[in-house]
Amino acid sequence: GESVRAYITRVRGGDMGALPSVFGLVVLFIVFNFANDRFLSNLNMANLITQAGSIIILAMGLVMVLLLGEIDLSAGFAGGVSACVMGVLMVEQNQNWVISVLAALLFGAAIGLSIGLLVAKLGIPSFVVTLAYFLALQGGALWLIGEGGSVRIDQDVISGIANSNMSVAAGWISAVVIITVLAVLRLLQHRRKVSLGLQHQPLALVAVQIAVVGIIVLVVTYVLNQNRSVNPTFPIRGIPYVLPMVVVLLIFWTCMLSRTSW
Repeated sequence: GESVRAYITRVRGGDMGALPSVFGLVVLFIVFNFANDRFLSNLNMANLITQAGSIIILAMGLVMVLLLGEIDLSAGFAGGVSACVMGVLMVEQNQNWVISVLAALLFGAAIGLSIGLLVAKLGIPSFVVTLAYFLALQGGALWLIGEGGSVRIDQDVISGIANSNMSVAAGWISAVVIITVLAVLRLLQHRRKVSLGLQHQPLALVAVQIAVVGIIVLVVTYVLNQNRSVNPTFPIRGIPYVLPMVVVLLIFWTCMLSRTSW
C-alpha cells in the first residue's frame, strides 16, 4: 500500500514515466479495433511485430542521441542506405550474407561517426548536420539501387527474419526461460539491496512485477503460437524471429544504460 501511494504521489507530481505512452497505445488499439474487427487478430499482431521491428531497433539507437540532448533526423535513411549496401553486395556481388551484413553495419557506423565528428568536433548543430544527411542519403539510396527502389533478396536467413517463425515448442521454452531469468535477476537484486541496507521495493511488489511481466509474456506466446493462417492448408504458428531479436537488443541496451558507468 505504501508503494502504491508513493507511485500515485509521483504521478500527481508530474513524474508519469511510461504511463502516457502505455495509455496512448491502449487508446490506439481500442480505436483501430473499432475501425476494423481484425485489428486484434493474431495474424495482424504478428504482422505488426514484424513491421515494427526495424523501427524499434532504430529507436533504440536514437535513445543514445536523445540522452545527450541532441537530435538525429537521418536515422531512417542511414538504416535504409546501409540495408541497400547489404542488398547490393548479396544480389549483385554474390557476397555471403554474413559479410554483407557486417559491411552494412560498418557503413552505418561510418555514417554515425561522421555525424558525431561534425557535431562534437566542429560544433555544427545536430539538427543541421542530420538534416543535410537526411537529404544526401536519399540520393545515396537511389545511386545504389536505382529508381526501381527495391532489391529482391532470396537468402534464407535474411528473408527468414521477416517471414519465418520459431517453432511452437521453442516459443514456449523461450517464454519460460525469459520469465525465469527475470525472476532470478529481480530477486537477486532485491536481496542484494536488502543486505547492503539500500532503499528497496517491498518483496510483495517485486513479486507482483514479476507476475505481471510473466503473464504478458505467456499471453503473447499463446496468441502467437495459435494458427493465424487464412489458408487452412498452410498453417502459420510461432513467434516471429523479429521479436526475440528485439528483446535481446532491448535487454542488452537496458543493461548498458542502467548497469554501467558509461
